[in-house]
Amino acid sequence: MATAMRTSGQLPLPIFAGPSFAKDAFREAPSNSAAYAWIGRTAEWPGHRLALWGEAGRGKTHLLHIWARQTGAALWLGSALSGLPELPTGGIALDDADAVGEETALLHLLNAAGEAALPVLLAARTPPARWPLRLPDLASRLRAITAVEIGAPEDTLLRQLLARLFADRLLHPPEDLLNWLLLRLPRSAATMHDAVARLDAAALGEHRKITVPFAAHVLADLLAPDELSET
Repeated sequence: MATAMRTSGQLPLPIFAGPSFAKDAFREAPSNSAAYAWIGRTAEWPGHRLALWGEAGRGKTHLLHIWARQTGAALWLGSALSGLPELPTGGIALDDADAVGEETALLHLLNAAGEAALPVLLAARTPPARWPLRLPDLASRLRAITAVEIGAPEDTLLRQLLARLFADRLLHPPEDLLNWLLLRLPRSAATMHDAVARLDAAALGEHRKITVPFAAHVLADLLAPDELSET
């Protein structure tokens, strides 16, 4: 029967360090190739600004980390942006930029970065032109930013993602378990993240191996009703 096993001697979730955002861990595919190409051409960004957008789990944060490392940019979180932050020297990568609470802080940041000719890379779930904003000046600046969508992941990319999510948690599922999950889970990167985290937590909590029946039980609310009878 299919199982997912941890490497012998490894400790469980408390030491889980989160996903790897290394460049060699990124998997290029048609759905993300445009975004991947743009982060390698910073000098060509109109107005020194670029926005990446798409649903959760499609690799926006991964690309921000890659770009920040290759340019020396500071990596900031939109929800933490406030006041007049001191500008870094290598540019700014702002994740969850659509979650900024202080619109004036983002406006000041864009203005200051523009005056200093610093590149700014934004990431959000929707393009900046669609953000519900109160400040007309900020809305105008955001509408002018080139926005690149990261599309829905292809089958091969989902498979690579699912395998990597398990590996990040020191789990090594066999092919039949991966196949079963890919056939039955909703085809969304965010769902894959959620499913692997839930399977890992449940297996640790119940001291169980991750088998197909176990996965069907833990992920029952994610699976279509007619799929549950196939286990």
